Amino acid sequence: MGTALMAPFRRRALQRQLRSVCGVLLVALLLQASAAAAAALTPHSAEYKIKISVLGGRLTTELRPTTQGYVATHTVKPTGMSRMLARGSIRETSEFVTAADGVRPKSYSSRDTISRNKSNASISFDWDNGEARGTVDGKEVLSLIEGLAHDRVSIQYELMHDLLNDAPGTRYTMFEIDRLRPIEVRNVGTRSVKVPAGRFEVVGIQHQAQRSKRRTTLWCAPELDYLPVIIEQHRLDKLKVRATLTRYTPAEAL
Repeated sequence: MGTALMAPFRRRALQRQLRSVCGVLLVALLLQASAAAAAALTPHSAEYKIKISVLGGRLTTELRPTTQGYVATHTVKPTGMSRMLARGSIRETSEFVTAADGVRPKSYSSRDTISRNKSNASISFDWDNGEARGTVDGKEVLSLIEGLAHDRVSIQYELMHDLLNDAPGTRYTMFEIDRLRPIEVRNVGTRSVKVPAGRFEVVGIQHQAQRSKRRTTLWCAPELDYLPVIIEQHRLDKLKVRATLTRYTPAEAL
C-alpha cells in the first residue's frame, strides 16, 4: 500500500494514541484532585484542659464548614477554684477560606471578659485592596496588608493545612490588629505523648514572632489531621501555658 494511502491510517492511529495519552493524563489529574480533596481540613470539635501558671481552665475549639470555607471558634473559660479569681471567658472566631497560597482569613472577632481591661475586636479582611478594617473597643482601625497574613486563630489552621499537604513553611505573618509581625516556624521533632484523649505520635511545630519573648509549640497528631494534642507557650524559656487534649470529635460524629 502506498505512502499516500497509508496516511489516513497513520493519522487515525496517531489520534488513538493521543486519545489514550489524554485519557491517562485525565485520570492522573483526577487522582491529583482527589488527593488534594483528601488533604482538606477536617471539621471537628475539641476540648483541652489548660494550666496557666497556677490557674486552671478549659479551651474548646470548633471547626465548621461554610459555603465558601470554614469558621473556627476558640473559647477559654476558667474552671474549678480558678473561677474565684477569674470570671468570664475569651472567645475568638475566625472565618477563612483555603486558597492556592494557603489559609486566607475573611474575618476575625474576639471578646475578652476575663482580663482586667475587657476588650472587643471585629476585623474584616479585604484582600483585593490589601486592607484589614474594623473596630477595636469601639474605635475604628485600618491596617494595610502586604502578602498573606493570619489572625491568632487562623494561623493554627494554616499550619495544619500545610502539614496535611506536606508543605510547611518557615516564615509566616501574624496580624495583631495594630501591626503585622513576622513569625518564624520550625520543626522541633517527633515524639510519643499521652494526654487524657489518648496516646499519639506527634510532630512539634514551634512558632515565635520576631523580637517576642514568647514562643508557642504545637504538638500535632497526624492521625487527627495534625490537630494539636498539646499546646505549650513559653516566655523567657519558662513554661507559662500548657493545654492538653481531653476530647476530639470529628464533625460526622457530632
